[in-house]
Amino acid sequence: MNKEYSKNLSRDIVKILDDKKAFNIKLLRVVEQTVIADYFVLANGSSSTQIRALADEVEFKLKEAGIELTRREGYAASDWIVLDYDCVLVHIFSREARSIFNLEKLWADAEDVDISDILV
Repeated sequence: MNKEYSKNLSRDIVKILDDKKAFNIKLLRVVEQTVIADYFVLANGSSSTQIRALADEVEFKLKEAGIELTRREGYAASDWIVLDYDCVLVHIFSREARSIFNLEKLWADAEDVDISDILV
């Protein structure tokens, strides 16, 4: 997959999450730090129900666009769901899980992509 595809996919995911009222959304460009993905999308939900709904919405909208999910983890626990789209990993957290795992600190050398033009 090319870099433009992964950039556009990550921005589409940010828009889907924002439309579904996720909060504290961040987009990290990690292509220089790891081979596992080009981008991480991080977002919070306010409850386990909203976290699952956010994950479901991303899956649904992308499947409609012909983009298949490679792997999903954490759905049963619903405090941290990871959606793997190969070049983009989507992390949807509870507030507590996000502060515990602190991916922003772990990936501090990643580029924090400006998404202000996407967020409503």
